Amino acid sequence: MSLRKLIRGADLDTRRTFLSRIARTSLGVGAAATFGPRAVAQALLQDPQGTQGQEPIVLGPATAKQVIYCFMNGGMSHIDTLDPKPGKVTQGPVEAISTRADGVQLGQYLPKLAQQMDKACIISSMTSNQGAHEQAQYLMRTGYELRGTIQHPSLGAWCHRMAGRRNATLPGHVIVGGGSDAPGGGFFPPEFSPLPIGSAKDGLQNAALPRGVTESRFQRRLDMLKQLDQQFADKHKQASVDSYSQAYADAVRLMRSSDLQAFDIDQEPQSMHDAYGDSDFGQGCMLARRLVEHGVRYVEVMSGGWDTHADNFDRLETLTPAIDQGLAALLADLDARGLLESTLVVFASEFGRTPDIDQDQGRNHYPKAFSTLLAGGGVVGGQRYGRTDKEGREVVTTPTTIQDLNATIAHACGLPLDHVLTSPSGRPFKVADKGMAVTEIFG
Repeated sequence: MSLRKLIRGADLDTRRTFLSRIARTSLGVGAAATFGPRAVAQALLQDPQGTQGQEPIVLGPATAKQVIYCFMNGGMSHIDTLDPKPGKVTQGPVEAISTRADGVQLGQYLPKLAQQMDKACIISSMTSNQGAHEQAQYLMRTGYELRGTIQHPSLGAWCHRMAGRRNATLPGHVIVGGGSDAPGGGFFPPEFSPLPIGSAKDGLQNAALPRGVTESRFQRRLDMLKQLDQQFADKHKQASVDSYSQAYADAVRLMRSSDLQAFDIDQEPQSMHDAYGDSDFGQGCMLARRLVEHGVRYVEVMSGGWDTHADNFDRLETLTPAIDQGLAALLADLDARGLLESTLVVFASEFGRTPDIDQDQGRNHYPKAFSTLLAGGGVVGGQRYGRTDKEGREVVTTPTTIQDLNATIAHACGLPLDHVLTSPSGRPFKVADKGMAVTEIFG
């Protein structure tokens, strides 16, 4: 029995599983999230038009061509890092240190970042009503509240969808050090989903042909896959289904491109590895710089472990050195290469932590007031936007919502905040919901 007849005779779930495995093994690119049975089934439920056929997107002036978004998963303490309160009980044992920006102090854990603060702006007036990790992280990454009835696109997917790729060969959106449980392409077609990289040190895995598979044999597999796909595509004439074929083609084009070297940090000199540090986060920042240098529009670098309910200060002493070194090196490196002006760097967490210190020397979830740092991409450095009170409890000037932050990032990228994209279910959405860009921080 021929392979084609065998697949035709199998049930639909078996055929989908086969295609998923072909995508992973024949193409050599991890594609479970994009090509798995659930994703194919979800595509069949979508409106045939998807997000196609909508009004053309007209971009505005952009101060940033690309974004590097560093996310501290778990809720980083604002008082101990970006918004210290020297002399107050809420500060605990952490000292405030001076920086290269007049009047802007940081917590003692960030001495290297302090030397780069002339390049950065701290938004100290962040505020939210989401105090649970999953809901707060989802809101931070998408600008929308978590709902069981819809998956919203992440901000990276919005940038990819609205502004397009800068390099036709490379992905428009990459997540380093995470991504399996993070918001991705949402209701956008699969081509706008991020490419997850588990470890910067490992790079893009399985991007070379498997041992024993020649180029001609690889091409025969692709031709066979195309034949298997054709009947399915003819039966389900939908843009969302067609986009899967496009994603396959994109994966193959990347495998055969010289741009694949963008994922190989081993090409960096030892001095650069030393500058960023050997941590996963530091190496992730170095990979992010390589990726934007090669034209990737949106790169996220993840760091976990920031849920410091107990032993907050000991934990921060362990967590912060890698972050301090990696982020400081990233800002200095981008600046030295002339890339900081066109690259917006964001340093954020889903919420802050309580000003009060509990009996276990920990701080609990605190969305009421927290901080975010932005640098490059047209942002004027050496400033603090917004204020909290003397103990870091309340926002006292220019409260900034998460939607406002996302609108600010979108504004820097030239994305129109009022442009509506309709989901497959017919619902209208904007890139930052009702958020208003904080334009005052730009030059």
